[in-house]
Amino acid sequence: MADVKRVYTFGNKEAEGNGKMRELLGGKGANLAEMNLIGIPVPPGFTITTEVCAEYYKHGKEAVIKALRPEVEKAMKNIENLTGMKFGDKEMPLLVSVRSGARASMPGMMDTILNLGMNDQAVEAVAKRTGNPRFAWDSYRRFVQMYGDVVLGMKPVSKEDHDPFEVIIEEQKEKKGVQNDTDLTTDDLKELVKNFKAAVKKQTGEDFPASPWDQLWGAICAVFGSWMNDRAILYRKLNNIPAEWGTAVSVQAMVFGNMGSNSATGVAFSRDAATGENLFNGEYLINAQGEDVVAGIRTPQQITIEGSKRWAVAQKVSEEDRRTKFPSLEEVMPEVYKELFEIQHHLEQYFTDMQDIEFTIQDGKLWMLQCRSGKRTGAAMVKIAMDMLREGLIDEKTAVLRCEPAKLDELLHPVFDKKAISNAQVITKGLPASPGAATGPVVFFAEDAEKVLEKTGQKAILVRIETSPEDLKGMLDAAGILTARGGMTSHAAVVPRGMGKCCVSGAGELQIDYKARTIKVNGFTVKEGDWISLNGSTGEVYLGQVATEAAGVSGDFGQLMDLAGKYSVMKVRANADTPKDAAQAFSFGAEGIGLCRTEHMFFEGDRIKAFREMILADDEAGRRVALAKLLPIQRGDFEGLFKAMNGFPVTVRLLDPPLHEFVPHDEKGQKEMAAEMGVPLQKIVAKVESLAEFNPMLGHRGCRLGNTYPEITEMQARAIIEAAMNVKASGMPVHVEIMVPLVGNHKELRYQKSIIDATAEQVFSERNDKIDYLVGTMIEVPRAAVTANQIAEVAEFFSFGTNDLTQMTLGFSRDDIGKFLPVYLEKGILKNDPFQILDQNGVGQLIREAVFKGRGKRPTLKCGICGEHGGEPSSVEFCHYAGLNYVSCSPFRVPIARLAAAHAALNQK
Repeated sequence: MADVKRVYTFGNKEAEGNGKMRELLGGKGANLAEMNLIGIPVPPGFTITTEVCAEYYKHGKEAVIKALRPEVEKAMKNIENLTGMKFGDKEMPLLVSVRSGARASMPGMMDTILNLGMNDQAVEAVAKRTGNPRFAWDSYRRFVQMYGDVVLGMKPVSKEDHDPFEVIIEEQKEKKGVQNDTDLTTDDLKELVKNFKAAVKKQTGEDFPASPWDQLWGAICAVFGSWMNDRAILYRKLNNIPAEWGTAVSVQAMVFGNMGSNSATGVAFSRDAATGENLFNGEYLINAQGEDVVAGIRTPQQITIEGSKRWAVAQKVSEEDRRTKFPSLEEVMPEVYKELFEIQHHLEQYFTDMQDIEFTIQDGKLWMLQCRSGKRTGAAMVKIAMDMLREGLIDEKTAVLRCEPAKLDELLHPVFDKKAISNAQVITKGLPASPGAATGPVVFFAEDAEKVLEKTGQKAILVRIETSPEDLKGMLDAAGILTARGGMTSHAAVVPRGMGKCCVSGAGELQIDYKARTIKVNGFTVKEGDWISLNGSTGEVYLGQVATEAAGVSGDFGQLMDLAGKYSVMKVRANADTPKDAAQAFSFGAEGIGLCRTEHMFFEGDRIKAFREMILADDEAGRRVALAKLLPIQRGDFEGLFKAMNGFPVTVRLLDPPLHEFVPHDEKGQKEMAAEMGVPLQKIVAKVESLAEFNPMLGHRGCRLGNTYPEITEMQARAIIEAAMNVKASGMPVHVEIMVPLVGNHKELRYQKSIIDATAEQVFSERNDKIDYLVGTMIEVPRAAVTANQIAEVAEFFSFGTNDLTQMTLGFSRDDIGKFLPVYLEKGILKNDPFQILDQNGVGQLIREAVFKGRGKRPTLKCGICGEHGGEPSSVEFCHYAGLNYVSCSPFRVPIARLAAAHAALNQK
């Protein structure tokens, strides 16, 4: 192992590290050092670097202890000199805490041990020195319990079992007839220690370690070991924290909040982490240690009078009872409170961010144990950033960078009431496909969602094995969508996301019986009409009705978006198929439509009938008759879109899906279609069979449809051009872009462009007027990317359809990936779901190559993406660096993309 510095000391307003050394010392270690340097009262200690964590997993426990021993012993001497106590001494024993601390905050995910150094001799010495034997034995009891849990593995045998130490405590309290831990006497605590040690011996076969040095090495290695515990792994996965970062370990002289009524411990925030209100707040416990506050063993009290009064109102506690039974720290220890208030203000001003702080009051003296930038909700994040900007604490660029794009989701969708959700019964979990909260009665068919809304005014939860474009109206009328199949970019996920509608997809445990109209899952049976609730942000499904509340979108949100627009280089457009979607996107600041999917327009009302007439027609003449009925409908839709975008560009994609998606595949639906169309059932059955394909994704769709049935392209081109001219005639500017899908060969695009140009010229001639328009293509076939120089001879813009480009590049079906994706993520074969986060090394390189080759042939070539990746922050950042002009995403992801684009531009500078 390399000869490097592994241990950094701090104490008495001096430190070997500082706040900029987060990567090496972790967030906790770096901030402990910095607090020392700015004169905050911090117990002395030392931090073992994150690099040692990597060494622990590479070389093992014994090698790490051997390498660390000289530096740790020297650092311990430093604590001894500053405190006047000695580690392992029988007269003046030094007790320490051992805590984890990664560079990214991971609250509660890893392990902590307090009161280390306690043994049978130390407890007597502490009792004698403090004149408080109860405190000494309480500290010893806590240490054996924490060390036994964290280091010796004294955990419940199964999930049904209780914590073995808590069982012993409950037995002791019952035996003594007391309610609280604090009511146990010194003798009771002595008995607990004895019983704890006996339990350790029984379960592990080993005596509890008495040597403080053995305890210390066991604790240090256990903290490193906790970096790879299940909850830490899951937390890192959810927050994109790399496993290779590792955790640091901080060892600190103990200060005690459990020395009696003049001691306390607490956690506080310099501002409200839920709302962002500029209000110092937090909780504390008299005669307790830090873990008591976070573990919820005892109900803590509020730090400020204001917070205490608000708490009392919420809990329906009278002012008299509040003041006598639940007083604030401000009332109980006014001098200490004043010092704490000044310190939190100093820390916030110094670090220029909302602070989460932990403190202990030992015998009336305040000590700070930790400070870090506090976790906060999306609403609080925006408010705090904009408030601090107005206060002059941070500048505009910092305000923008301080706000995480992904957290804006919370501001854009309904959310569950926090109290209601804590009591809700989870019955299964799927993919969090579209954020928000939805509650309603279960229906299994799209038309039933429409009927329920029509009859009762109540939106239902549409439950399907999977959805198809025909379910669109039902999806629109539903409160939320739940499917057993489909990934994050399946139809079931993409369409609701575009609507800003809550959706949980791919809930594989669901057994859906359409005939019986029931769901069976994990022992629960849910019938049609029973209520369920969906959490589109977590993927959880709850039994019954759970109360929701509107997410708050304040004026700060709009100001943040203005700043994002000021600093971003890349534009953000929206994927929108209706005027309503377009208006929503425009209100969120979209600067155009990057994808209008014309096929979605054919599923409303009588339109599907006319489209099916076209499909059933035996020849071109018959198709043209049906298309003539669709022309005015399409033209009207496009006029609505162009008006909603008010002069911003609109990219209209010509018909893309295979024709079989527009016909029913079940006998009931086919009979209804035959009756509606006035043709024999056999003709419908034969047509459906003739349209069937083995692999529809690679079949007769996209430009292949337009090249085999040119009349479809003619009708759509005419509808687009005529709509644009009508809107222009009303005095509103129009920028039209016509996009040809699924091109893999430049000749396919040339053929389609010739039809579009000829149709446009015909319309211009009929109207004796002209408009400008662009013809481009959707790059979603890998061959199109590698031959982009040829395609750019014809195309005036590229739009990367990253959903299909990912499917074809990786060879993964986005609807079937759920069968192996969890295993691939667990084994590290894939780092992320490639349909959620762009595969930058594969698909991303095709995009870069296509942009480079395309602009080599046509320097003015406009490039963007319109797949679901257009609203994912890291993918947006990649698009900025790849030189794209815009990204396009679902309307409700527009603010996220705008903020991510600003981040990319600011980080590049």
